[in-house]
This record gives sequence, C-alpha cells and structure tokens, in this order.
Amino acid sequence: MPDTSKQYNDVITQCRDLFMKKMKDYGSAWRILRLPSLTDQIFIKAQRIRGLQQNSERRVDEGEASEFVGIINYALMALIQLEKGVVEQPDLSLEAATQLYDEKVAVTKQLMLDKNHDYGEAWRDMRVSSLTDLILQKLLRVKQIENNEGKTIVSEGIDANYQDMINYAVFALIHLSQNQEPS
Repeated sequence: MPDTSKQYNDVITQCRDLFMKKMKDYGSAWRILRLPSLTDQIFIKAQRIRGLQQNSERRVDEGEASEFVGIINYALMALIQLEKGVVEQPDLSLEAATQLYDEKVAVTKQLMLDKNHDYGEAWRDMRVSSLTDLILQKLLRVKQIENNEGKTIVSEGIDANYQDMINYAVFALIHLSQNQEPS
C-alpha cells in the first residue's frame, strides 16, 4: 500500500521549491492580490487542465502537472491572504512567507489525513479528470461565496474550499507521477 503521507510530502516539496524560487525572483508581489484575483488565477489553471484533458492539440509546451502545482501554490497564497489580509505593497520576507506556507500546508494536510481515513483513500480510484472537475466545482462555489461577500448559510467557508482544491491537486499530481513511472 502506498504511503499517502510521504507521497503528499513529495508533491508539496516540489510545490514549495517553486514557491521559494518565485519568491526569490519576485518577492511577495502576490500579497497585493485580492481573493477574487487569486480565485480567478486558480480558475484559469483548472480550465487549462480541463482543456488539455479534452483537446488533442497543445499549443503551449506545459502539461497538466505544472498547472496543478500552480493551483496548489495559488490556493496556499489565498489561505495566507485570508489570514493576513491584502496589502498595498509586498510585505513578506522569503522566511516569513515560507513559514506561513508551511503552516497552511500542515493544516491542509491534516484535513486530508482525516478525510482520507474516513473515505478509505477513495481518491486512489478516481480519475485525474474527475479531480479536475471537483476543483472547478470548488472554484465555482468560491466565486459564489465571494459574490455573497463571504457569507454562507449552511456551507463551509472559502478556506475549506481552497484546502480541498489543494488536496485534490496533490492527489492528481500523485496519480500523474505514478502514471509516468515504468510498470
């Protein structure tokens, strides 16, 4: 039986490495983004993945994996923005941003472990295309919550939806990595 926790950590290590490299290149310029802008960035990436899954022709030489990494990192930025608020100027050092990133990952991973226990690793039998559709569904929910000024009546909040997107994207990357390994 594969070690889900280790596989999860391997994916997050890849995402975190890219996040840190981009922080070194751009600083925390993303801190000026409002939540709907981050939601839209994730939406664009999820739509591209769906397009790649449905279309035979590709005009940009980047596959699904890099887009799932982008979804994870943008969703983690959104969770940080939810906690810290939007600023007018970049305000986080690499160290501070990485610490916040790690904190959000820890909470999101624990949620995955709890749900994974209760659902019996059902995601392992899902298709990557289904995970993509679930991410898109979560995005549409977040957009509706944003249009409702963050208010919900009986539904989970924006943070839970971002956490689910992260976990679905991690699962998709695990699937994609296993499909690329020789049998």
